[in-house]
Amino acid sequence: MKRFIVSALLILFCFLLQCTVFHALAFGGIVPNLLIVLTASFGFMRGEKTGLLIGFFCGLLVDIFFGNSIGFYSLLYMYIGYMNGKFSAIFYPEDIKLPIILILGSDCFYGLISYVILFLLRSRFDFGYYFAHIILPEIVYTIVVTIFLYPLILGINTALERGETGSGKKFV
Repeated sequence: MKRFIVSALLILFCFLLQCTVFHALAFGGIVPNLLIVLTASFGFMRGEKTGLLIGFFCGLLVDIFFGNSIGFYSLLYMYIGYMNGKFSAIFYPEDIKLPIILILGSDCFYGLISYVILFLLRSRFDFGYYFAHIILPEIVYTIVVTIFLYPLILGINTALERGETGSGKKFV
């Protein structure tokens, strides 16, 4: 129950931070995608199922507030969380290279799928412009923010795991 409440608060915190503070700090209209950082982080820290669930709720928030239809962003974030969960077996908390690479790949995947579904299918074929002016700057901004946000998420996850194993040892 504690993990559920903390996860819900983290999702809301990152969503509000992304929509308010970072919207005011946007560079050329580009805002870092904190929900991808959160979804990917929980995916490779806790596994496929947790990544999928966190991704669903992050995507649902984006669908409700910014999407044209319910489900597109939910499905996209679910895939991101699930695919990052595949790397939970090789995750080491002290190594920041893997999270940076996975978050970079997740944000790139997000940008490419968004382009294909939202623009390419509507006959907007200028991929070079979209990549250079939207996808790449968002990736860079997200990675810079990840360097500061990821240790916070890791610390919260470590504290939750410590609390779960600590409470389990009382009964054993």
